[in-house]
Amino acid sequence: MKHFIFLFIISFLNTGCGVATQQQQQYRSHRVTKGETVYSIAQQYDTTENAIYRLNPDAKNGIGANTIIILPRSSNVISSAGFSDVKFKMHRVKRRETLFSIAQQYNVTQEAIKKYNKELYSRQLKKGEKIRIPVSEKATVVTDPETTENTDTNTHTVAPKETIYGIARKYNTTIAELKKRNPGLDKNIAIGTVLTVPDVSTTASATIDNEKYDLYEVQPKEGFYRLKVKLGLSEEEIVALNPFAKDGLKDGMILKIPKENAVGVSEKATPVNLEHYISNRSVKNVAVLLPFQLREADSDSTAANTALLKSNSVLRIALDFYSGVLMATEFAKDKGISVNLKVFDTERSAPKVGSIVSGSGFNDIDAVIGPLLSKNVDKAAALLRGKNVPVFSPLSNKEIRMYPNLFQTLPSDEMLKTRMMDYLVEKAAGRNLIVISDAKHNGEKQRILSKIPTAKTVSPREGGYLYQRDIAAKVDAERENWVVLASSDPVLVSNVVGLLNGMPDTYYLRLLALEKNKAYDYHDVSNMHLANLQFTFPSVNKNYDFNEKDPFLISYKNKYGVLPNRYAVRGFDIMYDVLLRLASAEDMYQASENDFVTEYIENKFQYTNKLLSGYQNNAVYIVKYDENLHFKEAE
Repeated sequence: MKHFIFLFIISFLNTGCGVATQQQQQYRSHRVTKGETVYSIAQQYDTTENAIYRLNPDAKNGIGANTIIILPRSSNVISSAGFSDVKFKMHRVKRRETLFSIAQQYNVTQEAIKKYNKELYSRQLKKGEKIRIPVSEKATVVTDPETTENTDTNTHTVAPKETIYGIARKYNTTIAELKKRNPGLDKNIAIGTVLTVPDVSTTASATIDNEKYDLYEVQPKEGFYRLKVKLGLSEEEIVALNPFAKDGLKDGMILKIPKENAVGVSEKATPVNLEHYISNRSVKNVAVLLPFQLREADSDSTAANTALLKSNSVLRIALDFYSGVLMATEFAKDKGISVNLKVFDTERSAPKVGSIVSGSGFNDIDAVIGPLLSKNVDKAAALLRGKNVPVFSPLSNKEIRMYPNLFQTLPSDEMLKTRMMDYLVEKAAGRNLIVISDAKHNGEKQRILSKIPTAKTVSPREGGYLYQRDIAAKVDAERENWVVLASSDPVLVSNVVGLLNGMPDTYYLRLLALEKNKAYDYHDVSNMHLANLQFTFPSVNKNYDFNEKDPFLISYKNKYGVLPNRYAVRGFDIMYDVLLRLASAEDMYQASENDFVTEYIENKFQYTNKLLSGYQNNAVYIVKYDENLHFKEAE
């Protein structure tokens, strides 16, 4: 995403030339840099937010880059004469303690603690470590009346329905700053928890009307123009709902927005061929993280490596996926897109992933593809969030914490069911729907009946099976009969598929399911029978036509001697889509703002940004078995 740099300048009265020397020594000025907040500036100068607000009243409404603010010279300065007899007390840092809280406990300044614990200038406190606290009876303390009161913080007791996002909005702070004040804080905050918060609140309540509004976290360098494009809200509309935003937005600011403006999914997204929109010719730096497990390979033994490939399915998947990735980079270069590909072996290890992405080499990465395992994707996305590097989860649709920089390339199981449900509702008119469900999937039956009340239902007998007459009693000889099977029991699935295939040819029968689960791969379930019934279900991908003269298929076979399997195709589709998106915009975030869908060999991508979360691919195929046992898009 091309990040817009926004400048919001707050004017302050100049103290003028006639300020006395004593006043000049009491105050200093500071020019605000990008990303700084009142809290971070107070920490930097060892003063309080309240002291800054006293000297700069307008700062309560927010500060922008290049703003000049006035600061007190010092809050509590220990005289140099007093240090000759300084004594120290050792303090072991406890959980949730901060430098600020320890300084308050011993009635010393944070700067004084840092002076005798030099390492604290460059890092945070660590639980369990021992630090030296300066203690001196002879020390003279000079106090500044502007800053002796530590009234910059207050406490907030979490009430029912409150979230950390609502609390952050109430006090016009960010999640990061809230966590800094309250170490160990996470999203699952318990009612009654007492939090340390800024002293100044900007809204009356930490809750919103969830039926009308959502909360949105401002992403790095987002300005009003970008939010206008993304949310459809003008600057005036945003400020009307969030008065504290009138002087500008800052990274991490929490905004209240109307529900209808929440970033959502369009059922009819516009298909786009990004090859026609290439405009950014800069080199694309892409990192690929895959579990090659090179430590297990033997460079001197072909037989050992062959055995390793046969026994290690994850390695085979990684290599197939990587072959597609390489082919995509070649296709991109043919389009004039330069690619700097960095490949890393994750060794199927989360710590290894952590050590890889923590390196400085990831500062200029445009996108990361991988790792494969969901826990490792979570690790990579979490560590790269601060650098705002997009991370693509290529093969797992398991629930992963949706960080703002995470792109989930596979639709979730619930998305698949929802899209299939929409398909049934759209096509139900004039057809006889029969729902067969076992007790475990009663919820799916009720879901269908709530949308299509005219659907007929059939339940298995006590032994978990049906007779042909049970289904025949519901069949309509004059109409198409769509039989929706809701079960993950392989015995019932095999039973129903066999019964439907044995019914008279005069009946038009078609089998459908809200999901294709493992029961359909049961050895007693015939794929030919499924093809005869035009078995229809939602899928993340379709099958390519082996006879089609597609450039990718031809190139792949010429290079590797075989046609690509689904992992190689997915590697190509994801990588080529990433490169084309990067080449059609300033970066990945900007390329994924508008509601459009891209499609390649077997996969399509329609990313939408979930509020306070990452990007989810919502593109789903409705496919059916054809006579060649391939997945073909349903009409």
